[in-house]
Amino acid sequence: MRCPYCSSEDSQVKDSRPAEDGAAIRRRRVCPDCGGRFTTFERVQLRDLQVLKKTGRRVPFDREKLAKSFQIALRKRPVDPERIDRAVSGIVRRLESSGEIEIATDGIGLLVLEALKALDDVGFVRYASVYRDFSGPEDFERTIAELTARIAGDSKVGDL
Repeated sequence: MRCPYCSSEDSQVKDSRPAEDGAAIRRRRVCPDCGGRFTTFERVQLRDLQVLKKTGRRVPFDREKLAKSFQIALRKRPVDPERIDRAVSGIVRRLESSGEIEIATDGIGLLVLEALKALDDVGFVRYASVYRDFSGPEDFERTIAELTARIAGDSKVGDL
C-alpha cells in the first residue's frame, strides 16, 4: 500500500480488525520511510458495478460518493457515523447481490431514501428535496405531513 504522505511503495500493517459488522477489514499501517500512520479498509467486491446516469452516460459505482450523499443529508444531525457506514454497506451489498451490473441512479436514490427514512427524518427530507426535485414549500409540507402521519401510525398515507 502506497504511503499517502511520502508516496513510498512500502507500508507495514500494525493492526487488523473486522469493521462494518464483518463486511470489511480495518488495517492500521505505518510507513517505514517517513513514519506516517494511516488506516485502510479492505472490502469484498463481488462485481464492478456501473451507474447509468439520466443522460445515458455510464460511470463506475463509487462507494465514497454514496457515503458523501449520506453525510450531506445528515450534516449536523445526531446520527452515529457507524450507523451511516452500516447503511452504506447495506446498500452496496444489495446492489452487488442484485445480479445487475448496471444500476440506474433512480434505483440508488430510492435505496438511499429508504435508508435515510430509518436513520433520521430531517436527513430524509433534505435528501428527498434534491432527489424528488422539490419546487416549492408545498412539496416540503406534503413530505412532512407524510412523515408525521407515518410516525403517528396513520395507515391511510401511502409509502413515501
